[in-house]
Amino acid sequence: MVLMANPVFDTVRSVMAVREYQDKAIPSDVVTRIVDAGRLTASASNRQEWHFVVVREPETLRALGSLVRTGPYIAKSVLAIVVAYEKTSNTGISDCSRAIQSMLLTAWAEGVGSNWTGFGGLEGVRSKVALPDRYEVLAVLPFGYPARPVKGRKKRKPLAEVASAERFGTPFPGGGSS
Repeated sequence: MVLMANPVFDTVRSVMAVREYQDKAIPSDVVTRIVDAGRLTASASNRQEWHFVVVREPETLRALGSLVRTGPYIAKSVLAIVVAYEKTSNTGISDCSRAIQSMLLTAWAEGVGSNWTGFGGLEGVRSKVALPDRYEVLAVLPFGYPARPVKGRKKRKPLAEVASAERFGTPFPGGGSS
């Protein structure tokens, strides 16, 4: 059997968190693809109860870096996307999570690094980017070209430990590899 290359799988397999960025602008067409990847992501009942605020101003990036406890390195990024969902949405967190992954993978495929920052306490971010009260910020995604080559190996459990066939505990074919 001949295995064909799969660029989507290769992107998922190789993506790594990036927290240090070059001071190099990301071309507008790449930024548009990244944001559009979020917009094009599936959402429950196609409600699309999200909003993405693209931030490029250095002063605002520095402010976001001080407002996000888990992401002080936002301050050194060249771009950030604030991801928010409508507070009344029952599926907003799930839908935005899917959109975030689409944006991170699209960026990585373009050679642009990122990482998910946030995880609560982001009211100050909502205010800073003037999102209406009806929105809750889920994450701030800093973007930039990696400051140094991204190397490493993902530390993931073997497939056999996280996947079963038909019923829990039944070995998944091909699950012997890590």
